Amino acid sequence: MENRYKSDIGLIGLAVMGENLALNMESKGWRVSVYNRTLPGVEEGVVERFVNGRGKDKNFKGFTEMKAFVESIATPRKIMMMVRAGKPVDELMEQLFPLLSPGDILIDGGNSNYEDTNRRVALAESKGFLFVGSGVSGGEEGALNGASIMPGGSAKAWPEIKSVLQSIAAKADDGSPCCQWVGPEGAGHFVKMIHNGIEYGDMQLIAEAYWVMKNLTDMSNDEMADVFTRWNEGKLRSYLIEITGNILRHKDIDGDYLIDKILDAAGQKGTGKWSVINAMELGMPLGLIATAVFERSLSAQKELRNRAARHFEKTNQKENYTESDLVKKIFSALYASKLVSYAQGFAVLQQASDTFGWNLDLASIARMWRGGCIIRSVFLNDIASAFEADDKPAHLLLAPYFSQEIRSLLPEWKALVTEAMTEELPVPAFSSALNYFYSLTSADLPANMVQAQRDYFGAHTFERKDTPRGDFFHENWTGHGGDTKSGTYNV
Repeated sequence: MENRYKSDIGLIGLAVMGENLALNMESKGWRVSVYNRTLPGVEEGVVERFVNGRGKDKNFKGFTEMKAFVESIATPRKIMMMVRAGKPVDELMEQLFPLLSPGDILIDGGNSNYEDTNRRVALAESKGFLFVGSGVSGGEEGALNGASIMPGGSAKAWPEIKSVLQSIAAKADDGSPCCQWVGPEGAGHFVKMIHNGIEYGDMQLIAEAYWVMKNLTDMSNDEMADVFTRWNEGKLRSYLIEITGNILRHKDIDGDYLIDKILDAAGQKGTGKWSVINAMELGMPLGLIATAVFERSLSAQKELRNRAARHFEKTNQKENYTESDLVKKIFSALYASKLVSYAQGFAVLQQASDTFGWNLDLASIARMWRGGCIIRSVFLNDIASAFEADDKPAHLLLAPYFSQEIRSLLPEWKALVTEAMTEELPVPAFSSALNYFYSLTSADLPANMVQAQRDYFGAHTFERKDTPRGDFFHENWTGHGGDTKSGTYNV
């Protein structure tokens, strides 16, 4: 069978994301082969249900046999895998390798760990194939209507897959696709990992804004929804702010506000945790996102929190707050903290780029996040502009636009955190962001005491203010120690 009679691309895995990506591809004019393993004991298979259901009378070929699936795709084959991250990806690759031809391309569209992608790129290339690890953000809606897609890996694959991936990507307001080549190895999945970390931070910050509003004002759910809807028309315009307003208005089948019935125990799938772990490996602060991860863990300990709440009774002051004034302060705290979160995330991306030699284009990444993805926000244009300036800032908060924004927000940001603490309302992400800002903008920190302690008990040495950087010293603090000192290194 000639290539012109074959499918343009194959997709493996017809769960929520895979099914909707396949429909998106077909709607853009691509011929798509789909495959899903047959589940034992299931009368109607996943593939059969899809081709006879949402895929009926569309340009799909369905397969439950791997060899036939691979042979149905035009060469060089492009096969996108939408399966669970981890071992399932490796097992699937081992099944595919004997069936592929040199130059064929495997695309992992799941939330894989970037180190796994590093390994898979090398393995595939050693066998004559190409491998792409691509972050895909946007959930079910994005997969169907346009996602933010972050491909990286074998650079030779990009000319072959570019037209397909950019066709199914979201389009920014200026019409450009939210999909560009990120870099080598696992760069695409690393960028998606940081995206998800920022997503954790954004969600925690919005939750804290809602919580302060709910507890320190007499606003109804609809009135709070009005605030978030209004915010979504200005500098805070973003997908998560938009859906927060929708969530606050939503009523269940009994006519009650659903938000008030949802148990306050948050789940997580691990990408936020990976962001924090890898930031620590790179020696970069990612405190706000770490706080968001830990708050989800603490929220899950519902029974313990119930016991602790009974053990330590709150002594709320319940001051009389002016509603409009408080909402203005919450806006400032939320906006400023979001800027800090993005600044931390992009700083980690820059460090990863420098450490791994990926040559990441931070402006391009910011633009890829403008549409389709969960953290899409209006100020991503400003972030892209900052990184494209002739005088590229050493840190995002030092860029002129963001410096001006933070200066204007700081008084109300500080006031909001102070008032929440007085009322014994937890705002860990707001306060983490503020403390990071204070530390970042402090020429002097108490780390001199930390270094003195390390040298005292472990002879770990220290630098001095009155000597050049890079000269290390050890002090015989007790008079009983020797001159032997520990080597200097950074973890």
